[in-house]
Amino acid sequence: MRIAKIETMKADAGWRDFSFLKLTTDDGIVGWSEYNEDFGAPNATTQLVNSFADIVVGMDPRAVGKIVVSLRALTRMSIGGVNHEAIAAIENACLDVKAKALGVPVYELFGGPFRDRINLYWSHCGSFRVWRKDFFEGVLGMEPIRTLDDIKKLGAEVKAKGFKSLKTNPLALSPDDPVFMPGFRMLPNFLSRHPEPKIIKNIYETAEAFRDGTGPDFEIRMDLNFSQRTEGFIRIAKALEPLKLAWLECDIHDPEALALLRRSTSTPIASLETIHGLGAFKPFMANYSCDVAIVDVQWNGMWESVRIASLADAFETDCAPHNFAGHLSSYISAHFCAAIPNYRIMEYDVDEAPWRDEIFTHPPVIENGQFVLPTRPGWGTDINEEAVKAHPPKKNKR
Repeated sequence: MRIAKIETMKADAGWRDFSFLKLTTDDGIVGWSEYNEDFGAPNATTQLVNSFADIVVGMDPRAVGKIVVSLRALTRMSIGGVNHEAIAAIENACLDVKAKALGVPVYELFGGPFRDRINLYWSHCGSFRVWRKDFFEGVLGMEPIRTLDDIKKLGAEVKAKGFKSLKTNPLALSPDDPVFMPGFRMLPNFLSRHPEPKIIKNIYETAEAFRDGTGPDFEIRMDLNFSQRTEGFIRIAKALEPLKLAWLECDIHDPEALALLRRSTSTPIASLETIHGLGAFKPFMANYSCDVAIVDVQWNGMWESVRIASLADAFETDCAPHNFAGHLSSYISAHFCAAIPNYRIMEYDVDEAPWRDEIFTHPPVIENGQFVLPTRPGWGTDINEEAVKAHPPKKNKR
């Protein structure tokens, strides 16, 4: 079996695009993966995938590790970043092919599943509805979120739909509220990474309103991304302690600074979604930098992600996938959660374009806030290419 062709394609996902890789073998098996181009230069990952395709065409897709290590050797001088993501996209498509050739789900390639249902948290809960209100209110006609009472109602809605956990972000509900700057967008004052008292009050009240809507036995998570420096994260984490969050998510690329944050608060700290590669995770584990290691399986690749989870397990640390894309991304993340013993919970975006399901041959089965693990070969879903053509990407979404 040899790789005959690698193609990329994109689909309109409402306020963003979904990006897919299609790998076809010389005997007609098709493997799929999904990657994310919301970060970095436009189309940078796609261009790298197409460049790497010239190298891997003719190789045996079942030799997954050999392909991955070979491509990393060629990019050693620029390790990580979009190079890593492009390699991971090829790796994940190869795993889909290998599992389909054997007639088994991908998780069987990693020792079989530890579980057949994956607990989910509703991610970006309220965030997209506020940040992208032109789409969610204007196009989809969703009820606006403008007050803390609206957040409370949304919390009740999430609970009524069977979820037992959610994650949100700081939300500017009125013109007087400070705009949340996650640290990777060139918004006004994007270099000012420190919390004003009003920001801390806004974050606390947002989390408290969700708690009021869901009740006391519901897990609330808050994601601050790169928005603060270490001192700011510590101040916010300590302010949130009375709410007993499931975790506060903070991105810091310094393992000792992240460890200082963890030691400074009783609020559990989750991080590392932007760390790429086993070696890069090592100092964070050695410093016991976080309570939960967040692993981006689309960016690291399933093979590398399982190795990272093994490293985390040796340091008594749970893992949770960073899952910020379409349904294929969710399937890949679910296989990761099934294949490791130390999984905590899985991220899942609920608020999406209504045509999202059309793009995938098998939309996920979600029951009582859980992802039902598929038993179909490969990842368990393929891309509906006709639906992709019917929803071409739109320009200037960034």
